[in-house]
Amino acid sequence: MLRLIHTADWHLGHTLHGVSRDFEHERFLAWLLEALVTERADALVVAGDVFDSANPPASAQATLYRFLRDAKQRLPGLAVVIVGGNHDSASRLSAPAPVLDAFGVHVVGGLSLADGGEPDWDRLIVPLKNAAGEVEVWLGAMPFLRTADLPRSAEGDDPLIAGVAARYQALTDCLRAAAQGRGALALTGHCYMTGGQLSELSERKILGGNQHALPVSLFPADVAYVALGHLHLAQAVGGAPHVRYSGSPIPLSLDEAVYPHQVLRVDFESGALRDVQALRVPRAVEILRVPAEGPALLDAVLEALARLDLPAGLEPAEYPFLEVRVALDRPQPALRQRLDEALAGRPVRLLKVTASYTGSGNALADATVPAQLDALAPDQVFTRRYQSLHDGEPAAELMAAFHELVEQVRESG
Repeated sequence: MLRLIHTADWHLGHTLHGVSRDFEHERFLAWLLEALVTERADALVVAGDVFDSANPPASAQATLYRFLRDAKQRLPGLAVVIVGGNHDSASRLSAPAPVLDAFGVHVVGGLSLADGGEPDWDRLIVPLKNAAGEVEVWLGAMPFLRTADLPRSAEGDDPLIAGVAARYQALTDCLRAAAQGRGALALTGHCYMTGGQLSELSERKILGGNQHALPVSLFPADVAYVALGHLHLAQAVGGAPHVRYSGSPIPLSLDEAVYPHQVLRVDFESGALRDVQALRVPRAVEILRVPAEGPALLDAVLEALARLDLPAGLEPAEYPFLEVRVALDRPQPALRQRLDEALAGRPVRLLKVTASYTGSGNALADATVPAQLDALAPDQVFTRRYQSLHDGEPAAELMAAFHELVEQVRESG
């Protein structure tokens, strides 16, 4: 048997409303290391978005390499496979690969080309061995595929989807040739699949937006398991229990506090998938929303804050994050000051105040709903600007070009 731990979307270097998540990431990685030991894992797969940005802080990079050092010291035989996501810089992630290869850590930041201009498929094929030293799984370590990675000759109803399918088909063909009928086939992916449930405000719509969501059918039928990253809500996709998002290990937005976070324990035996189980990640910092049921008038909010039951004996890094939701009938310039005074000296960190207005006195037809810029996705800003100059929605070709420009900017750091 071979036991693999599947995780993704660490987003090392992430901040939440200006607050560093370093403490939570350190706690998660310490827990993950113990889980790898306790579960007697043979392999660890990280399916993209290791870092939160293409140019992560030095502290985030140091966190990754400390974890890899500790993991290999505790489990010398552990195979580690890391692929790049849309937040990662492919070149930055791959830069230490020649050194890490020597320690059993296989990093594929992006799709690299071999002589002749074809992808270097050999770099993406990783044989995973069980405790007896036998190859039990042949893993195709596919990173996030950018538009430039796709074959221009792909044909189909949607050339982009056809291009991704062609890349996966070619990689799977290479896996079959390497396996020669011995061992299970597995793939990684960092993408948005049809039927996947987004968690609000966190995942970016990649590959041209939701109209380019990828179908589960692009994975060949003989692939036993697909380890996905990109969506932060853990889930199986499209009714296929072997195609899985592990989800992120910590909440990456306040909205993500409502569901548990986990990694997946995946067992293979006799060339087939045997079992998939979720291992829940303990939450190092709680996220509170007051009132829990939605916005309330200020007096009721202040009363709820006074009743807020907060744990004692916490270190400042462990203080819960708090969002306060207030319904106002008129502007309150001193709102933040009043909330800060209500929470003074208490073990909690007020990260966000969400104010909603109960009425403006205007006719309903004249009412407008203001939106804060940081609450809008880049494509929403672009669409609003387009509509201020033209009638209707921007054309699909224009949106696709805009998304490609956005990805180029992110890759440049």
